Amino acid sequence: MKSLFPLIVLFCASIPATAQEQRLVHQDVKRKFIVYTPASYAANPQQQFPVVINYHGGGMTMREQMLYTRMNQSAERENFIVVYPQGIKQDWNVNLARDSKESSDDIGFTEAMLAKLKADYRIDQRRVYATGLSRGGFFSLRVATELPHLFAAVAVVGAQTPQTVIDQQAKPGKIGVMHIAGTADTIVAFDGKAGHYLSAAESHRYWLKNSGLDGAPASERTADSDKRDDTEVTHLEQSRDGVSAALVTVRNGGHTWPGADAFNVGLPLGRTSRDIDANAVIWEFLAKHRK
Repeated sequence: MKSLFPLIVLFCASIPATAQEQRLVHQDVKRKFIVYTPASYAANPQQQFPVVINYHGGGMTMREQMLYTRMNQSAERENFIVVYPQGIKQDWNVNLARDSKESSDDIGFTEAMLAKLKADYRIDQRRVYATGLSRGGFFSLRVATELPHLFAAVAVVGAQTPQTVIDQQAKPGKIGVMHIAGTADTIVAFDGKAGHYLSAAESHRYWLKNSGLDGAPASERTADSDKRDDTEVTHLEQSRDGVSAALVTVRNGGHTWPGADAFNVGLPLGRTSRDIDANAVIWEFLAKHRK
């Protein structure tokens, strides 16, 4: 998602007092991230809180991701901490075929960021999650592959499983994975891109197998609450022993975050579904998982 949402900066006049920018140095590079704590964090000084790391799309910033996804509202309602990291050059080393292995060490940065979060905040280490949009979603799947010992589950929007992730093979450790994908996405194709990333359906099957969920009980539901948006959502999920894999298919949906405000940025992003609130669906999925 290169050069997306430049207009969001118009809405960046202020950041809530509970959203604090933090910094660290990793491999001699200054890195930064925003930490949003809900009001309940200060009100309950003995309580540990789950944390969701929300990776921005390519070409975006951590502030734009915070404002576009509006996950702070869910954090307030559901009592979790949400973190918005900043990628170098507004991107993530997702290890697709075109990414150099000598690119930024974003896996190491994620580990260092988590270590700082655990030192500075009351983090429930059994309830650490990741989500992301587009390139941030691809990177979240790399996190699921390389850091399953630190993360309990990930949920991605507008991203499928990279071929390089499969070639690398996931480290041992069951992890919940949800894909939210639009069938009309013209940026990351729902049907995949040969040699680069799987289709949405193939990605779902890959993580079913990876987490030992083949043959697990399945549930399916549909949503079409807004007849005017020309989309319909199907939610397919399989679960066993506290681990789930889910595929949320947005028929006619574009390269967008369901439930978010639609921005006209001159790029063919497609429709934004109003049938679901992606934040609510993501949290419902993530919250089921513990390490």
